[in-house]
Amino acid sequence: MAIATVEHVERRARVLKALDGAVGLVLSGDVAQPLHGPWSADPYFTYLTGLRDEAGAGVLFDARAEDPRLACVLLLKPRNPEMEVWDGYRDPISLALRERLGFTSIKRTGELPRLLTQALRLRKRAACLHPFAVYDGPVSPDLALFRRVAERVPGVAIEDRTNLLRKMRAVKSEAEIALMRRAARVTHKGYARLLAMLAPGVGEQQVQRVLDEVFASQGGGHAYGPIVGSGLNGTVLHYKANRGPVGEGDLVVIDAGASVEGYACDVTRTFPASGRFTPDQRAVYEVVLRAQEAGIAAVRPGARLSDADRAARDAIEAAGFGDFYPHGIGHQLGLEVHDATPDDPLEPGMVVTIEPGVYLPDRALGVRIEDDILVTPAGGENLTASIPKSIEAIELAMRR
Repeated sequence: MAIATVEHVERRARVLKALDGAVGLVLSGDVAQPLHGPWSADPYFTYLTGLRDEAGAGVLFDARAEDPRLACVLLLKPRNPEMEVWDGYRDPISLALRERLGFTSIKRTGELPRLLTQALRLRKRAACLHPFAVYDGPVSPDLALFRRVAERVPGVAIEDRTNLLRKMRAVKSEAEIALMRRAARVTHKGYARLLAMLAPGVGEQQVQRVLDEVFASQGGGHAYGPIVGSGLNGTVLHYKANRGPVGEGDLVVIDAGASVEGYACDVTRTFPASGRFTPDQRAVYEVVLRAQEAGIAAVRPGARLSDADRAARDAIEAAGFGDFYPHGIGHQLGLEVHDATPDDPLEPGMVVTIEPGVYLPDRALGVRIEDDILVTPAGGENLTASIPKSIEAIELAMRR
């Protein structure tokens, strides 16, 4: 496992204590058939267990269970030998499995209705841990099950505890930060390689392929679908085609980050295809760089991302480009690229992205600059600072 079992045990113990006698449930989600491509468990489930490939599983929290071994139960789908031939072999429930995963009790999901109903009949308090959905989306999975039990057991109260796991996930442990530093180093190697080959006439797909190869060779992969947008394509915020050519006078917006052991890096750089910025490109680029530096300077304990956004937006608006900065400043980063976001202000251990941009379609010119900032007691540490972003550093790296 990327994170030690003892850390997952400690995370679950924190949840049990914070629930203060309420019953909680975190579910891994299930595989939609037919499955095309890899499947991964809900990040909240992975955060608590280290398991990524256990579909239909769950963790039940009941601190006041009469049997202390049932205070935190891992529930796994029954084994199906015929399906395992297709999908992979699964471990039987055993002492070895319990020790490897750090659970005193592992049961099959067929027991969940009985265990959950009994717990709520006695405790009368259900705590929602999964994030709530918007009103036109599917009901969150734990809330859906709690409602079914409440229809059958009078007096069950359902509580909003959705900020608990969001806050825990947002504040990274030393082990998590170490993985994110590794992801940043892998990302740096990818950008160094592409700077050596970027030139007019190459294709956006060729640039992406370099990143594919470097990330894979370093034991990682893409944390998200990369963006390689040249010229006009660089003004499309979520450009995904990556099929166009790189033109002679184009700026190329590259938004790509590696993932190492499930932890993400998220970086954007904007490079001149020719190796040198034109005066027009330089003027816009310097505005965005000043905005980003202002946003990074605003990252500190007690602040909010909205404070960083305001600092960056002020710089962009002062330059007359306010209408061409249509998105927010950034987001939390971790097990997901857009990671769990608590209701609380920033605090040490959080990692956020700072990514202002200016997009001018009529000039086929887009600029975005993004770095990953670790919140420290003294302010912010740039985890991705080694990837060139000043005009001088970019032009020097491309000449070399």
